Amino acid sequence: MHLLFYWLVAINSIAVIVTIWDKLAAMHGAWRVPEKTLFLLCVLGGCPGMYLTMQIIRHKTLHKRFMIGIPLIFLAQLAICFAFNHFILPH
Repeated sequence: MHLLFYWLVAINSIAVIVTIWDKLAAMHGAWRVPEKTLFLLCVLGGCPGMYLTMQIIRHKTLHKRFMIGIPLIFLAQLAICFAFNHFILPH
């Protein structure tokens, strides 16, 4: 369980850094982070960090793909965790 906690802290930290990097790159016309990479970070567990960062720095907030997709990925992950905990793990 501790390993999961450390993983989530690490992946969310990376998601925050990558989101800020992409915002700065957008402002300066530099190389951008591919959208697939942003979504991959979410699928790996970085949804909360990325979504909150996007809201705070106002990055990609006009893109429905992100503003709907990231919460949906997060809800799916929560549902999987709940199902795993409730139906798979012995009580």
